[in-house]
Amino acid sequence: MQLRHVIVLTAAALGTVAATAQTFKPEDQIKYRQSVMQVTQRSLGALNGMIRGDTPYNKELAVKHAETIANLIAWSGASFGPGTDKGAPTRADARIWSEPDKFKALYDKHIAEAGKLPAAAAGDANTLKAQFAEVTRNCKTCHDDYRSREYRN
Repeated sequence: MQLRHVIVLTAAALGTVAATAQTFKPEDQIKYRQSVMQVTQRSLGALNGMIRGDTPYNKELAVKHAETIANLIAWSGASFGPGTDKGAPTRADARIWSEPDKFKALYDKHIAEAGKLPAAAAGDANTLKAQFAEVTRNCKTCHDDYRSREYRN
């Protein structure tokens, strides 16, 4: 997916996610959350390529990917609402709903670190690299603690 398509989809989601997340059926929230993770992963991959030197560092593009990541991580929190632990195949671990305070604290930290990513991307590749490491460390921690190896329904 080209970045302009991601940005358009992200902008469209901005106006509707918070208002409609509570009205989505559980299976739709699960599908939304999975889509968010896929788009986030693509933007993380693009930034990682710049950090590793696989692609040239492009500040404007880095900022756009960083903004996409920050926004999607912040918006996707609503998709872990009550009842979204089942209804469609998901790898979200049931402990998200049995340990809501612990999950929320971890997720809030993730939102905060991701929120710093656009400013880091506006700096240089080294500044981006440091904040990228924090964001991906939070991704890993959450996935280690709250993502199942296999899909369940």
